[in-house]
Amino acid sequence: MDTVASLLPEGIGPGIAALLVVASFFTSALTAAFGVGGGVAMLALMGIFLPVAALIPVHGAVQLGSNTGRAWHQRAHVRRDIFGPFIAGSLVGAAVGAMVVVQLPDALLKLLLGGFIVAVTWTKIPGFERLSHAGLAIGSAVTALATMFVGATGPLLAAFFGQIMPDDRKALVATHGAAMTIHHFLKVVVFGLAGFAFAQWMPLVAAMIASGFLGTVYGTSWLEKLPEESFRRWFKIGITLLAADMIRRGVLEL
Repeated sequence: MDTVASLLPEGIGPGIAALLVVASFFTSALTAAFGVGGGVAMLALMGIFLPVAALIPVHGAVQLGSNTGRAWHQRAHVRRDIFGPFIAGSLVGAAVGAMVVVQLPDALLKLLLGGFIVAVTWTKIPGFERLSHAGLAIGSAVTALATMFVGATGPLLAAFFGQIMPDDRKALVATHGAAMTIHHFLKVVVFGLAGFAFAQWMPLVAAMIASGFLGTVYGTSWLEKLPEESFRRWFKIGITLLAADMIRRGVLEL
């Protein structure tokens, strides 16, 4: 037990570490099956135990591993045609986010993002599935900008991709995983350059990534069984609940 404790950061005991590792399995399975929910659930749980200064960067590192595993496991369904403009827009959004993050009121941001997510989820935007490369780049820049200062923006990106891929659940979940890999990678880079000490968290993060990949494999088996109509219904309900909670937290912070 002492050996395990020596690998953990200060303030995180073996019991808490075990809880986070097990939770990583279930939250990754949730996202692999339904496209959303796992990242937000993990952020909420980690927020109970982690210091505030470590929460967003460590969550970003865990989600980087989780989404990389999902993108790899579901790679046959990733929409590769959108990734050129998506990466370009994400780089711009991350660069801007690194400069303006401290200047934006968190409560207002949550209200705006929550309302936007609900609107995009339940409104069919004509022509969105034929969005140009420029449109994809702009959309990815906005979501990358948001992810710099809101810990879990998976629902925002999921709503965006839900418009682009309205009838292919496997492509939606896989492409969302690949896209979130890019966003979380950029987030980790930004926090690393800002001086966050990731090294002390790496053993715990590695264990959570490993259990998360097992969860991804399990969740993908559920995705394969879900009819498209059932997936879309639960996908929209899940995004709406997450957006509603974002709005609730924004109101409480005003």
